[in-house]
Amino acid sequence: MDNATRSERSRNAALEAAIAIIARDGPGRLTLDAIARESGLSKGGVMHQFRTKEAVLKALLERQMAHFEEFSSRYQAKVSATSANPELATQLATVREAATAPNSAALALVAAMVENPGLMSLPRDSEMKRVAAIKAEAADPDLALLRWAAARGLLLSGLFGMSPLSKAEHDRLFARLLDDAQWTSLEKPARAELTKARAAKSGALPPAKAATSRKRP
Repeated sequence: MDNATRSERSRNAALEAAIAIIARDGPGRLTLDAIARESGLSKGGVMHQFRTKEAVLKALLERQMAHFEEFSSRYQAKVSATSANPELATQLATVREAATAPNSAALALVAAMVENPGLMSLPRDSEMKRVAAIKAEAADPDLALLRWAAARGLLLSGLFGMSPLSKAEHDRLFARLLDDAQWTSLEKPARAELTKARAAKSGALPPAKAATSRKRP
């Protein structure tokens, strides 16, 4: 086994050990010594990969982010030709994926929040870019963001054990959030009324027609 392969295996073993410790004992018990005992590596071997506990937590977050970025890329390639809102569809599907297998993602997130809230800038910066892309493609950006935020709420309430909903209810709600057909009827009237209002204000519609347009529900 070459050095690069051995180093990669040691790194993965240390990260898996960190997840096991956080799950069993809580993030407060995560130390380099504990990781060494859990993984079977020497402390020197652990420190060769991670000099500090913060470096371990950052690596856990980055690993989860890379996993879901890969999922997002595959999903977006699949729906880009068929969905009117491929970025929104991709993010909703990615959040659903995180909610269906939440353990490692949740543990990395919770540990980072507890031990060093500053690490949350990593996923937050990525989320800002995703939100911008969702808004840019949407006919009704506010409605698109409401769907995105609802999915995030379902995920986070489940991750932190606060959701009163059953798995079947979660699945049904995610399916509805992903179904564009159930939302377009909310978008079109809003677009039509906005168009009419702008036309009436600019004088593009004669007064009688503008008044008629305003009376329509």
